[in-house]
Amino acid sequence: MKITRPEHIWINLEDDEFLYRIGAAAYGEDKKLHPTAAGLLMFGFEYEILKEYPHYFLDYQEQFDASERWDDRFVSSSSEWSGNVYDFYRKAYNKISQHIKVPFKVVDGLRVEDTPVHKAVREALANCLINADYYGRRGLVIKYKPGEITMANPGRFRIDIALAVEGTTTDPRNALLMKFFNLIDVGERSGRGIYEIYRVWESMGWKLPALTEALDFDRTLLTLPMEKERTKGGDNDVEKVSSGTFNTTKNGVDGVVNGVGNGVGNGVGNLTENETKVLDCIRNDSSVSKKRISEITGISSRTVDRVIAELRIQNIIDRQGPDKGGIWVLVKSQK
Repeated sequence: MKITRPEHIWINLEDDEFLYRIGAAAYGEDKKLHPTAAGLLMFGFEYEILKEYPHYFLDYQEQFDASERWDDRFVSSSSEWSGNVYDFYRKAYNKISQHIKVPFKVVDGLRVEDTPVHKAVREALANCLINADYYGRRGLVIKYKPGEITMANPGRFRIDIALAVEGTTTDPRNALLMKFFNLIDVGERSGRGIYEIYRVWESMGWKLPALTEALDFDRTLLTLPMEKERTKGGDNDVEKVSSGTFNTTKNGVDGVVNGVGNGVGNGVGNLTENETKVLDCIRNDSSVSKKRISEITGISSRTVDRVIAELRIQNIIDRQGPDKGGIWVLVKSQK
């Protein structure tokens, strides 16, 4: 805060009073200051955090060789650092930022090394940490590999994902964590954080982010592709099956324009019966909902969720845009 808000009236407070003012500490029945749950997560030590959140676990991984599970990794339980949310944020962002290209730009004689992509990544990382359910049984995992960042946190979205993408409302799971990040100018309080991430990705010409929920595992997953889509015949061929665009000019976010048609599902083999049925539905209607797939195929909603999750893990299908208003696309054909 001394750097980001040097004129703030709290800057000159003693540490205890400062922590009290921001909500990281509160007075107990013994009239002494104690950490709040948010303060413990943000500034505590992992071994103390575990007393309140037994399943607390933060994991950052980098993978450059597809044959290895990871090439670099740090976790909250290593005992080599505090293991708290704030230090994890700093370590993870510093790692990711090294892989973001910075165009040469000079303002007032100084090179500008902070870009909209840097800001969007900070927003995404803070959102992941703010909205995690730290009582959840599965930890929070951030993965970087060339061309893609994924952020998975325990707990489902508390509002409709479409509303989050539109930037019309917000309902953070851990409001005090959001406040802490806002005090250092990280994150949006207006509810437009996810919207801004999508807007930046569109401006870069990259494949749009995918924000999804794994209902069976009670998790939220944000995928941030960092490469432009290429048509077949170019370097590093990628089959482009959608000519749709993400429209952010009317009502915030309108969604993705259909452009898949019968391209989805053709040439895909070695699938289970349920996977084939789901792909047939997607082939016939790229905007078909999971509920409609269940109605058409007679497969239960939970099984449809599992099948779609498996198809995405196999990199056969992907989602462009929000759950409502988005489309299914074929990532690659399986011969």
